Amino acid sequence: MFISQCLQLGMLLEVCAKKPGNITLQTGFKKTTFEHFLASSIACFPSFEQAASRGRSVFEGKLSTSEVGIGKIIQQCLLDITAWQKGGNTLLGTVILCVPIAVAAGMTSLKENFDIKQLRLNLKKIVESTTSTDAVYLYETINNINPGGLNVVPDLDVTSSDSKKRLQKDNISLYEVFELASGYDSICYEWTHNYSITIDLSYPYLMEQLKTWDLNKAIVHTFLKVLSLYPDTLISRKVGKTISKKISSEANELLVLGGLETKVGQKRLIEFDKKLRKNGNKFNPGTTADLIAATLGLCILSGFRP
Repeated sequence: MFISQCLQLGMLLEVCAKKPGNITLQTGFKKTTFEHFLASSIACFPSFEQAASRGRSVFEGKLSTSEVGIGKIIQQCLLDITAWQKGGNTLLGTVILCVPIAVAAGMTSLKENFDIKQLRLNLKKIVESTTSTDAVYLYETINNINPGGLNVVPDLDVTSSDSKKRLQKDNISLYEVFELASGYDSICYEWTHNYSITIDLSYPYLMEQLKTWDLNKAIVHTFLKVLSLYPDTLISRKVGKTISKKISSEANELLVLGGLETKVGQKRLIEFDKKLRKNGNKFNPGTTADLIAATLGLCILSGFRP
């Protein structure tokens, strides 16, 4: 229960923060609002609980890492999310990041000091042990919820009816699928690079920010930091890499101006937010938001309390 609560709180805090271009308490999109994210976060509890329990079973030697069934857990989590709200796809990327974290945390002793190194080792074991069955479950799920910004890819395209057959015929694991997609999707990149953006950059940066600033300011600054260094891949898929890189440059300029620490930074942030909300929210840094939600989950697991 503890692990699930940590991850859920992380998701709730992420959507509450006034991050530019994202759904927040104050501003929603045409069909998706803050309330849809609240309902989605609550709906995740059973799946996160199951993931953590399976991780514990691996720790106790009752289950192998390949038997965890991450693909099925992700599928059920997203089915529950769909059943609890009518706002469409809300947390696909966040769930794909957080389910392995829940399993890895279940494999890690949390009774004493939080051991991020051990959790990271367990994360690596879990994602690398995924199977072709896990991949098929995720493909089915993505086709059912039909998220925006998928685009067609040259190999194992998720919208192709032949892809699932190939996954099973050639025994291609979910991890291997994500290796193919890691160049154009940061969620897949995290899986195949041992959560390097989340753990090497975002987590320590946010923990440091929390020593000085209030929660909203710390989250917004961390969001800008990640966006400044890693162009948002959802934006890239929707409108191209050139625009995505330009948005990252503007995020960096905001940090140089002081972000929410200065009046000029605050003014520029308002302008930046308005820009990202134009053109039907095609400039929404949704993947960056997913990374921040996972980061907040790790912070809460490590002992941070709002």
